[in-house]
Amino acid sequence: MQAIRRAGETVRRQARTARETVHRACAEPGRERDLAVQAGKAALAAWLAWAVAGWWLQAPMAFVAPWVAIVLVESTVYRSIAHGLQQLAAIATGTVVATAAALLLDSTMAAMALVLPAAVLLGNWRRLGSQGIYAATGALFVLTFQPVTVAGSAARIAEAVFGALVGITVNALVRPPVYLRSTRAALEDAAGEAERILEAVADKLASAEWDAEAAGSLHERALRLSRLVEQARAAVGWSRESLRVNPRGRSRAVSAPGQDYDDAVTVLDYVAVHTAGVTRAVLEACADDREEPRPGPGITEPYAAFLRNSAHAIRLYTTSRFAPGGRDRQADRELREVVEDLGHTLDDLRRRLPRAVPDDPDALATYGTLLTQARRLADQLAGR
Repeated sequence: MQAIRRAGETVRRQARTARETVHRACAEPGRERDLAVQAGKAALAAWLAWAVAGWWLQAPMAFVAPWVAIVLVESTVYRSIAHGLQQLAAIATGTVVATAAALLLDSTMAAMALVLPAAVLLGNWRRLGSQGIYAATGALFVLTFQPVTVAGSAARIAEAVFGALVGITVNALVRPPVYLRSTRAALEDAAGEAERILEAVADKLASAEWDAEAAGSLHERALRLSRLVEQARAAVGWSRESLRVNPRGRSRAVSAPGQDYDDAVTVLDYVAVHTAGVTRAVLEACADDREEPRPGPGITEPYAAFLRNSAHAIRLYTTSRFAPGGRDRQADRELREVVEDLGHTLDDLRRRLPRAVPDDPDALATYGTLLTQARRLADQLAGR
């Protein structure tokens, strides 16, 4: 019964997630709507390719054209072109080799035994990238469709070329993908999660709520923060790629991510390192087998204040760099003030630390490391 109940809960949760995804796609621009548009474009490309090759021209293997068209409606126009060229090279190579082997050996089984291992090995050639597998696919299309003729193989390559042209053209002309919004959202997600973690740790320190389970949960979130930063870094690269060979990229209203995006990823790297260090220190302080006394309010209260100021600085940093109309000068001024307060808080902690743990070199080293990370974070926020 428990298994059935868990399965039912899983189905309901997935259904709820699906409804929320559909609602977001319909309600506002975002990743969900972008994915829906790309799916519609892929279907359109396949329909157009089949309408010409299958319905109008009645080509013998017309499905090759819509098949190539649908897989080349890629996430970026540049990737569509690059993968299209690689795929066509792989298909043409496999088709030519299989045709030659079938005509020379006059045996489909013998040609398969000879050609397929070579085609699969060719698929690992670095220049063909992820499209190398289509060399073996092209060879199979030749060898499994009888009779094997030069004209039939040439028609197959022509169908693949036509499908590639349709897929690339549809991707380039019908709402070509630009991922600036996704990049901004990825950066804001990472910054927002860092802010929430730091504020939660500050609340625990200020209220003296030393709970090992809660500290472990916060530390796990801090470790996952580095993955959010990596996703943001990848999103910056995707945004730049999405503007290459893209008609929308030539518009003055759309420009590639600038230095502010690279700076933001660098700052968020420091934030992730600092946040993981802080949560690890709190987790170790909460350990049940810890022999040393937990830090007193002389350390925890000013450090909690530093964490709150850090969270506030991260929020201001995101606001100032990614405001809808460009840089937010007011947020810049507030950020400088908060960073200055961070410096004062660190100076206060530096004065208090030796008196707080005079007889514990290990604790002194631990908190000294945290202070060093904090100083670097403050310097990054101030310098960017």
